[in-house]
Amino acid sequence: MFILTTLVYPCLLALLCIGAGLLVDRVSGGGYLPGVLLPAVGVAALIAVSQLTTYAASAAPTTPYAMVTVAVTGIVLGWRRVQAFARGWRRWRWQLAVPALAYIVALAPVLFAGRPTFSSFQALTDSALHMLGADYLMRHGQDYPHLDLRNSYGQYIKAYYATSYPSGADTLFGGSAFLLGVPLIWTFQPFNAFVLATATGPAWVLARRMRLAGGWAALATLTATVPALVYGYELIGSIKEVVALSMILMLGALVILHPRWLWRPTGIIPFTIVLAGGVSALGVGFGAWGLAAVAVLGAVAIRDVATGRQHARQLLLLVAVGGVVVIVCALSTWVDFVGSLHVAQNIASTSDPGNLQAPLHPVQVFGTWLVGSYQQVPTGGRLELSYAIAALTLVVAVLGALRVVYIGEYALAGWIALVVAVGIGLTAYATTWVDAKTIMLSSPVVVLVAWAGIAALCAYANPRLLRMAATLVAVVLAGGIGVSDAMQYHVSDLAPTARYEELASLNTRFAGRGPALFTDFDEYALYELRDLDVGGVDFLYPPGSLRGFVKNPGTHGAPVDLDLLPPATLVPYPLIVTRRDPTASEPPSAYRLVWQGSYYQVWARTPGAPAAIVHLGLSSTHPVQCADIRHLVRIAEADGAHLVAASPPEVVMVDVAGSRHPSWTYTHPGLEMTRAGRLQATFDVSHYGAWEVWLKGELMPSVSVSVDGRALGSIGGQLDGNPHNPETMTPLRVTLTAGRHHLVIERGGSNLDPGDGGEAILHEIFLTPANEPAVDTLHLIAPTQWRSLCGRRYDWIEAVPG
Repeated sequence: MFILTTLVYPCLLALLCIGAGLLVDRVSGGGYLPGVLLPAVGVAALIAVSQLTTYAASAAPTTPYAMVTVAVTGIVLGWRRVQAFARGWRRWRWQLAVPALAYIVALAPVLFAGRPTFSSFQALTDSALHMLGADYLMRHGQDYPHLDLRNSYGQYIKAYYATSYPSGADTLFGGSAFLLGVPLIWTFQPFNAFVLATATGPAWVLARRMRLAGGWAALATLTATVPALVYGYELIGSIKEVVALSMILMLGALVILHPRWLWRPTGIIPFTIVLAGGVSALGVGFGAWGLAAVAVLGAVAIRDVATGRQHARQLLLLVAVGGVVVIVCALSTWVDFVGSLHVAQNIASTSDPGNLQAPLHPVQVFGTWLVGSYQQVPTGGRLELSYAIAALTLVVAVLGALRVVYIGEYALAGWIALVVAVGIGLTAYATTWVDAKTIMLSSPVVVLVAWAGIAALCAYANPRLLRMAATLVAVVLAGGIGVSDAMQYHVSDLAPTARYEELASLNTRFAGRGPALFTDFDEYALYELRDLDVGGVDFLYPPGSLRGFVKNPGTHGAPVDLDLLPPATLVPYPLIVTRRDPTASEPPSAYRLVWQGSYYQVWARTPGAPAAIVHLGLSSTHPVQCADIRHLVRIAEADGAHLVAASPPEVVMVDVAGSRHPSWTYTHPGLEMTRAGRLQATFDVSHYGAWEVWLKGELMPSVSVSVDGRALGSIGGQLDGNPHNPETMTPLRVTLTAGRHHLVIERGGSNLDPGDGGEAILHEIFLTPANEPAVDTLHLIAPTQWRSLCGRRYDWIEAVPG
């Protein structure tokens, strides 16, 4: 699967996009689009195709085949050009190397992990929405009236896609992944990395027009494609912004190439397809960047008409052709323009900062930010160094802008000025969330202009100082971006592969037997369990009947306690999927365990089983007092019900807070293992036998576990959907004698593994007997015998009719 998703899939995407780009080139007159622009143009064209096929529900499943048809047609019609590229590939070595390098850099955390995963985990769950949406659009198209809104699955789709949420990136993503038959969850990060790599094509054209050549142009292109903020957005799976970035740079490249196509009858087609692709991916808000490019072209066209170089009727024809192409290629956006505009307005005016704890710093636009996350602020010398590199970048960017004007690239200068003006305008008047997107989308342009300043140094500096000055500035600029990206690579939290594969197996095993209640906070389950009509109590959109039944009502991502859910509200759920956690309450007596894996348990409701009249959750660590259950007994006696009690498993807790750990700090929600160190603790077990050692928390880097000097193994790469909602990890087995034992958990020093600096929080440690049965823990008691429950430990007690 790893090779399929990280190598085969991007190669397939490349063929699709190049083929689509060749078709657009041929339709627009042929030959004027440089080869490096074909992949990005192809991205826009395939977005248009996938938007049209998913507009009608019946045509949605044909989307992958429509994309293949477009690509094959383009390759056949442009075969001579393909042959020419193949024969002269040595001349294109830089143009071929740079996108490959950009893809490797963008996908580095996944590539060096050596397993299917994605790097947006715990950073922003929007990627879960895009996986869910891409799958839905491929199966059902843009058809929403039939959605079942009683559970989370239908509510998520309705809240976003049924309200004109931009879906251009999702339809391209879903169509290409469906074509290969690979899970969307494992192709999500390769898709983002590939689309970001397509931005190197227009960045290369812009760099060459700034008079950079060879290795200088390649370095400028690469660093402009992956500056710190852009890299951070790609790592968290900001699929809309990544696609929009490629489209913005494409518009700039087409602006400077306007002498080749502007007055051709069909020459405007690539420009308008790219414009439509940006609108479909980002929404009508993309119009701000589109208008910047249109304004430059409009000025050029009006000048040509005013000076008599062209006729006014040609301008009208140009506008008419472009208007038709934009409308057709972004049809779903324009059909519900009011809804699309409403979405854009909501995004632009929302006070919700999303995953941002504070507004981003405008200085981040310069590409260097020496900290592990763009959401954080560097400390100490790293902050001073970040500002120093930003100041140097600003100086050479000003020099670069003057250079662009001096060499007579007025269209390029005008486009740069308007893009910068759009960025300044939006950050001045928009909200925190939009400001961040704007700074990110502006960063590559600013970095490219800085490289134009380096080109100016090469052109005008004293020959003896030429290489020294230009090389020094280039090293600082490229080094600052490279180190910034490496720091983000180091702290990437990667999705747990084995756990999601187990969820996928559950979806296959129990498909169609839902709806299913999902008690874990992990919104990626919406995609993985898409055939079970999932309802998540702690999701952003919980089932209406269960809304508010969490430990902290109204809190997104709060822990779920089944004891808080009234038994009658669970009747609509034939299945309950829980995490395998011996310390958590099991479902009510109407459910029986029907499947258990390494991470999850599936409980099925017994047909005809009545809902309990009362469900009383108890502390399994303290004996029941008669006073605690007297009210429950009265209800049972009055209604002729019987009592059912659930016995908890034997659990031996290890005192994490009281353990020895000189290198770490204990805070909510646990022990932060931020550096190399060792935890030492003691515990007692009551009898000889096989025991399982459980860790609860969030562990991206690996830690080793040993008991009495015996190594049990290591645990790492196990994360849940929220660091404040710790997960119970797969246990390690050990044979122990009765009595006291010594436990050691050790984290080693830093290494180059992706995510080595990621989440490392230890919440709890406990042991359970390894062979204790997972079923037959229920006890039936007559109401008259209720006093036999006093003084014993129980998970919960119910009063059940009958």
